[in-house]
Amino acid sequence: MTKIIGIDPGAVDTGVGIVKGTGIQVEEYSYGSIAASKDSGLGERLNHLYDRLSEIFSEAKPDLIVVEDVFFLARYPKSGIALGKVSGVILLAGFRADIQMIEIPVREAKQILTGNGAAAKPQLEKAVRHVLNRTEPIKPFHASDALALALIGLFRYEAIVRQRNSPLLRLNRIS
Repeated sequence: MTKIIGIDPGAVDTGVGIVKGTGIQVEEYSYGSIAASKDSGLGERLNHLYDRLSEIFSEAKPDLIVVEDVFFLARYPKSGIALGKVSGVILLAGFRADIQMIEIPVREAKQILTGNGAAAKPQLEKAVRHVLNRTEPIKPFHASDALALALIGLFRYEAIVRQRNSPLLRLNRIS
C-alpha cells in the first residue's frame, strides 16, 4: 500500500491531503489545512508551516510528496514571490524528512482530474469527491486541491519509482 501526501501551498493557509492505496484504488484518505495567523509576519508563518509539516511527515511516513508547482500572475508579483517562499519551506521539510517529492502544475492536475486545465476550484473539488466516492464537500479548497495532487501521485506512483530507479537517472544524480 502506498501513501502519498499532496500539498497546495498558500501564503496563509496551506492545504494537505493524504491518500493511501494502490494504483487507482484509494483505501483511505484525510485532508485539512495548516493555517497561520494573518497577523503574523512571513517568517513566523513559514516557521509554523515547517514545524507542522515536519510533524505530519514524521507521523504519516509517506512514500511520496506531491507539491503544486508555483505560478504567479504578472500583475501580482508579490504573491508569486510569497508562494515561492512557502514552496521552498515545503521542499526543505520534505528533503529533511528524506521523502521523494515531485512538483505538478495546477493546470496539469485540473486537466487530469476534470479534463479541463482551466477548471474552476469547485469543478476540481467535485472531481476529487467523485474519485473518492464522497458526497459531502471537501473544504477548504486548499484541502481539495491538495487531495487532487495526492491522487495524481498515487495514480503515477509506480511510473515515478521506475523512472527514479532507471540506470540513466542514477548515473546523472549529483551526490
